[in-house]
Amino acid sequence: MFGAFERAVAARYLWARKGERFVSVIAGFSLVGIALGVATLIVVLSVMGGFRQELLGRILGLNGHLGISAVQGPLTDYAAAAARIRALPEVARAAPVVEGQVLLTTDAGGSAGGLVRGIAPEDLQTRPIIAGNIKAGDLAAFQGDDAIVIGAGLARRLEVGIGDRVTVVSPQGRVTVFGTVPRLRAYKVAAIFEVGMQEYDSGFVFLPLAAAQLFFQLPNAVSQIEVHLRNPDESDAAARAIRRALADRPLRIADWQDANSGFFQLVQVQRNVMFLILTLIILVAAFNIVSSLTMLVKDKGRDIAILRTMGAGRGAVLRIFLLCGAAVGGIGTLAGFGIGLVFCANIESIRQGLMAVTGTTVFDPEIYFLTRIPAVVDPAEVAQVVGLGLLLSLLATLIPSWRAARLDPVEALRNE
Repeated sequence: MFGAFERAVAARYLWARKGERFVSVIAGFSLVGIALGVATLIVVLSVMGGFRQELLGRILGLNGHLGISAVQGPLTDYAAAAARIRALPEVARAAPVVEGQVLLTTDAGGSAGGLVRGIAPEDLQTRPIIAGNIKAGDLAAFQGDDAIVIGAGLARRLEVGIGDRVTVVSPQGRVTVFGTVPRLRAYKVAAIFEVGMQEYDSGFVFLPLAAAQLFFQLPNAVSQIEVHLRNPDESDAAARAIRRALADRPLRIADWQDANSGFFQLVQVQRNVMFLILTLIILVAAFNIVSSLTMLVKDKGRDIAILRTMGAGRGAVLRIFLLCGAAVGGIGTLAGFGIGLVFCANIESIRQGLMAVTGTTVFDPEIYFLTRIPAVVDPAEVAQVVGLGLLLSLLATLIPSWRAARLDPVEALRNE
């Protein structure tokens, strides 16, 4: 498409000699602008995608895809119901759970609110998000009626470690002849987990199922059955299958998409808005290409006239200036592509470096839920961004190149 003649002339125009640097400086700013726009767009999309993926993995890993509960009161005969649910081909795991809000205190005077989840030891060990993130202790000690597993943030707040005792206080008191007495019991810390999500690390504790049933006075009953599916996107079909399997009892089924729809829709809206805003950066840089090429055409009017009188057609002139603009846009886009990928690969190291230099907290876990900045590079999104940068750069060169091709040689020489 582009011959050696057009490539040579375009390279000569881009690499200006002394005294002709102004146009090249503008082209350089255009290149830098496109590179920064493409790099920023890749980084932001990767971080937003990683943020959604990390939150989705942690929320569903800890809470399950479906929650099966009774229409009224606790769920009884849960063992038989869980066995029927586990037999379904759509279900990977089903675990009976007792759940309740409590106050946690220590002998040292520390206190914090938390959510107690009673779960069978074997079911807790099959949850990778907990079993794979034990920072101290051992889940083998999570058994009997005297063990508790707490999050790392909660352990720091209460200033407790393995073997220390934590007192669990229930807001639902025990009625006695002297009035309502708070229900409380001390448990020994068997393990400390850290899943990397501030809300869970600072607010969740686990008790063996039998101990939780005893504490919350739910003999032979649970709050719900948490179900993990083989394919989370097929939750509707799995819910219908569970209703058919348990048709003999009224049930309430909570879907993870309904429970978290508002949150993930907000993340998606923010991602789309950021894409639009950062695309405008690339668009502004593309307009710089228009201005630089327009000035280049005006500056090279005499050269264009000479090329035309020597036999170069309008198509050749058009291709020369298309090459000039495409080179700026292409090099800027490829540079931004490389910068964006390198930044994504080292984003956590960069965050740590900024914190060390500035002494401030970057990406506060209490605000953003996660303890590190996630970045998941999606090849399809990267290809979309690179294609967008190249397309806008090419479109920006069309009008100046067309004007150069339509330049009348006689008028150009007369105006010199």
